[in-house]
Amino acid sequence: MPMVPPIFALLAAAQIAASAPPAPTPKPTAAQLAAAAPAEAWAGIDPNDLLLLDFADGQRSVIWLAAEFAPVHIANIRTIARSGWWSDATVYRVQDNYVTQWGDASEKKPPAVGIDRHPPAEYEWAWGAHGRAVANPYRDAYATHTGFTPSGWAVAGDGKAQWLPHCYGMVGVARDLAPDTGTGGDLYTVIGHAPRHLDRNIAVVGRVIDGMAALSALPRGTGGGLGLYEDVKMRVPIKRIVLAADLPPGERPAFQYLRPDAPVFAATLAARANRGGPFFTVPAGAADLCNLPVPVRAAPAPR
Repeated sequence: MPMVPPIFALLAAAQIAASAPPAPTPKPTAAQLAAAAPAEAWAGIDPNDLLLLDFADGQRSVIWLAAEFAPVHIANIRTIARSGWWSDATVYRVQDNYVTQWGDASEKKPPAVGIDRHPPAEYEWAWGAHGRAVANPYRDAYATHTGFTPSGWAVAGDGKAQWLPHCYGMVGVARDLAPDTGTGGDLYTVIGHAPRHLDRNIAVVGRVIDGMAALSALPRGTGGGLGLYEDVKMRVPIKRIVLAADLPPGERPAFQYLRPDAPVFAATLAARANRGGPFFTVPAGAADLCNLPVPVRAAPAPR
């Protein structure tokens, strides 16, 4: 068999490479789109709406309070934080695939002075009461209408009423059996698959936007079938719970959310519903509401 001179083999390989179609440009991810968004696409979060949980081990969780949706409960939460009532608070319940809960584990402490001991059931409100929501184009299993408010919150509704969904990282007010609505002294966050059956049954008052691992990566409890820590030594001490607004300006963390009315926001939704890149070969073409969190970032340092 005649040998092909090396030079001709190289030329043939070069011709094949030249005729091959170019590799498709990878689609940007939702995170990449958000990171590249212009400054005007972001809005600042009021420091009075940032609740900081500082743990004894140095970790911190930051909760963005949904002040417009549960004003009485959140007024209570601010009063409780400022009164020092949480000075001996602990995480006392961690139920796998469900919630982490903190507050007064003894259930014997008198309520903080100045709070509303019987808040209304702030579970839902009239459709559109908090501005026209940017519609979510993807179908939801629990609500006929879903979207995102101008203030940066994912909402579900039925065309008449609207509510905050129990998504991962959302914060709710622990309560007893109805008609009790909870005071805000004991709070929980979702650490597993979204328990949307809780929607409209409990006051949802915020979202953990930073330091979620400090709450989600704790050892699971076993007590009462509810994840309670039966051994008191397992309870996780919280050094302080404070509003960012009550810290000196130089110590306040600052955060921003991606405005749902910004053009890039719709692109982030599409990127989550239709993931690309070398790993995903079949786009889903869909996304659960709880898989479409409004992007949040630490505010860039002023230039």
